[in-house]
Amino acid sequence: MNISDELKELTWQGLWKNNPGLVQLLGLCPLLAVTSTVINALGLGLATLFVLVCSNATVSAIRNWVPKEIRIPIFVLIIAAFVTCVQLLMNAFTFGLYESLGIFLPLIVTNCAIIGRAEAYASKNPVNLATFDGFMMGLGFLLVLVVLGAIRELLGQGTLFYGAELLFGDWATVLTIEVFKLDSQFLLAILPPGAFIAMGFLIAGKNAIDNYLKEKQPKPKKEQTIERVRVNFDS
Repeated sequence: MNISDELKELTWQGLWKNNPGLVQLLGLCPLLAVTSTVINALGLGLATLFVLVCSNATVSAIRNWVPKEIRIPIFVLIIAAFVTCVQLLMNAFTFGLYESLGIFLPLIVTNCAIIGRAEAYASKNPVNLATFDGFMMGLGFLLVLVVLGAIRELLGQGTLFYGAELLFGDWATVLTIEVFKLDSQFLLAILPPGAFIAMGFLIAGKNAIDNYLKEKQPKPKKEQTIERVRVNFDS
């Protein structure tokens, strides 16, 4: 497989076929907990994307010097280092979002999608492919977070991009869109049970699309077989 085909396959795997949120169902705890708004989802998604790209690149770069017996602890240390960097950056520049995400920001260290890609792909491939794999997997996870956050925020409080100033600064208050007005918040959509329900619909929708595409593919023609019949004539 040449480099172009490999990149296309990694894109397809990360965004759709092997999406960490919809297919592998990894990192569900933060995914379901913080996606009450689009901005929370976007903040956690960007942090996860950054950690995935950096950890994959680092693991790939040192893969030939890490003994197999201690590779998993080394990978966890690398991931924890980049998560700490993300925490410090968000604490310095987006403190409101940092407080909003709370404990789920350091819990990125335990995200199975990150350690899984480090072990399954980055530790066996060159830096350029490992970095691209981390980017596409992180982007796929980010898209699921944002879609889920948009659904929950829209149904729960009738808005989109509420609290945008937490991520982009005070000027971003103009980004908040009030789609429809609610007298009170729809708590089922905002609380974790609503996240489970919305996630179930997303997974069901993906499976329906996959089945539709599978049915649209041309079926291979069956080869016609000619059976020979032996006839005995009695004299």
